[in-house]
Amino acid sequence: MGKTAVVKAFEDIKAALAVLNAEAEGCGSEPFSDADPLAGLGDGCLDILAGARVAEAGFAAVKARAAVTCADTAQAIAGPEAPVQALEMAVAAEIGALLALGPRAAGAFLAASHAVAKERPLTFTALQAGTITWPHALVVVEETAGLDPAGAAALEAAFLDPDVPRPATAAPVGELPAYRFRAKARKWRERHHPESLEKRHAKCAADRRMEYTPDRDGMARVSLYVPADQASAIWNRTTAIARGLQGPNEPRTITQLRPDIAASILLGAGTALHPGPETSPEQSSTGQSGAGQSNPAAGRPGETYAGAGLGNVPVPKADVLVTVPVLALFDITDEPANLDGYGPIPASMARRLVANGASSFYRVLVDPRDGAPLEIGRTSYRLTKAMKKALQLRDGRCTFPGCNNPSLDNEADHLQAWEHGGNTGISNLAQLCPKHHRLKHATGWTPTTATQNEPPGWTSPTGRHYKAEHHDWEPPHWPRRLVPPWKGAWPSRSSPGDPPDFVYRCSIGEDYLERFLHGSS
Repeated sequence: MGKTAVVKAFEDIKAALAVLNAEAEGCGSEPFSDADPLAGLGDGCLDILAGARVAEAGFAAVKARAAVTCADTAQAIAGPEAPVQALEMAVAAEIGALLALGPRAAGAFLAASHAVAKERPLTFTALQAGTITWPHALVVVEETAGLDPAGAAALEAAFLDPDVPRPATAAPVGELPAYRFRAKARKWRERHHPESLEKRHAKCAADRRMEYTPDRDGMARVSLYVPADQASAIWNRTTAIARGLQGPNEPRTITQLRPDIAASILLGAGTALHPGPETSPEQSSTGQSGAGQSNPAAGRPGETYAGAGLGNVPVPKADVLVTVPVLALFDITDEPANLDGYGPIPASMARRLVANGASSFYRVLVDPRDGAPLEIGRTSYRLTKAMKKALQLRDGRCTFPGCNNPSLDNEADHLQAWEHGGNTGISNLAQLCPKHHRLKHATGWTPTTATQNEPPGWTSPTGRHYKAEHHDWEPPHWPRRLVPPWKGAWPSRSSPGDPPDFVYRCSIGEDYLERFLHGSS
């Protein structure tokens, strides 16, 4: 068959594309629906998009396999004595010319193709089947880099092995945007990496820096590479100040306000860099400045340059969830904690945030039995602060498919409206960003059932169902000296030989926890 088969296959593909193009334009031989041709055309185009996604994944697998086979045959023809680097450059140059890729992009594509086709069998199989896309495959390649073969295989299996049990209501990783899959894979990698996150963080912290990059049209970029808790605090506090400035007399968007505020603070134009009249001692101790102070040199309200005034804005409080395994909080283990909106952080960083009483960080301790929180509910319409935090913890971000808007910007919404008999329990609530909150009330998008530990899925106006993204909860690690001698139910009192600071009740370490958090003896 050879080239003849290839030519015939691509001729068939071109013919199929012509049919699909005609159908997408509404010029097919017959309508999608005789009863409602217009609605049928819209629904048919969604079917075309779904099929195109699967076909694109299959083509990506074909391209990866072809690129790797091309490189292997070139190596076989050249023989073992051929210079490897020169041969790789020659093959990458050929592939780059065919695919209109630059040298670096062609080399990266060839390396990723080799990893997917030869080293990640589950990924390649999923790509061929169209259950994941090429960006998802790249996430697996990048997140397994640096792991030993066993660790890389375990990460791949955790997300792509069909025999690994998963909640029936959880969306498969291929149905999540690749950047959301990356966050889940990175979290798994940090928790299971053979070298602790503490050691890796210590190495990287020495590389902290500020970078300046000139750009076009009189613009430039300034970025910070700093520990995650600092970066998260900077981002969330700037967002909180920007939100407080918005109003009918403020023409700037929140996206424009963030850099204006940061520049004003750094240049000393809009706010003082030292505690002022509106800064409490607690805020001063956590590095929060008097962002609400006015400054005559700051400019007039509504000005759009970096020194524009912030006005008399109350000092905001940007709450951030820090989820800490209880044994890591006690410095018994060094397993990672989780910083809302970022991901895994070293346990020492979480302990520091909790011990220093930073008001911008709201600690959440996970149960050592299964790593998941419990439901908090009440019967009135308004949510308590604890309920809001529990909802943030369950959902993590806006629950709408593909949305990455973090907890800070979201609003709690009743799935079944309060006026229609819905209660104010976690199982009847969901986090929605302002955009998707409006979409829910203005269109036919409707959420499906939630539970205390599972966010809702969504059903589109066309009736297609999209499953929810679930947390990948795992039980915390137990040090060997503290592994409980029972299986199943927890005992009601201390077991013989247990460390004196630990009392096994409904959760471990309650007495010790009280002393740790409240300083009691």
